[in-house]
Amino acid sequence: MSTAIPDSAPHAQLDALYREHNGWLRGWLRKRLNDSADAADLAQDTFVRVLLARSAGGLREPRHYLATIARGLVIDLYRRRSLEQAYLEALAQRPEAYEPSAEERALILDSLLAIDRLLDGLGARTRAIFLAVQLDGLSYEKAAERVGVSVSTVRKHLARGLMHCLLLDDA
Repeated sequence: MSTAIPDSAPHAQLDALYREHNGWLRGWLRKRLNDSADAADLAQDTFVRVLLARSAGGLREPRHYLATIARGLVIDLYRRRSLEQAYLEALAQRPEAYEPSAEERALILDSLLAIDRLLDGLGARTRAIFLAVQLDGLSYEKAAERVGVSVSTVRKHLARGLMHCLLLDDA
């Protein structure tokens, strides 16, 4: 019984990409983040994304490709920190008797980040309408007043938002 040897070419390409550009990428990230540890973490995450995408070979502009991935990761990092800060500020306003455990906080923060990712692909008006109805519990009429649109527009945008979330949830 013979065993197939996996094609090592993609691994060699990723290894070469990493050796040639990791130092540059970490420096590029360090300038933007002013933090060596975060820069190193995001550089590693960038190469993990390249590995998962299996796209290390045949890149005409590898630094541009890596910077594009890293830029998205920087945005995600800042978004996560901003959301976490807003959550911690909201928690600070609550009486101590209602303080969630560290585990509950982590679960809530993960849920908030998942919701943020779901809503990220919506346009500003659709997101505002979706949040007004789903989160704030406004009627279609009140949401229409708040956003300054008709009730039929609220229905259309709400349907678009729900469909967007359902399609992403299935992915």
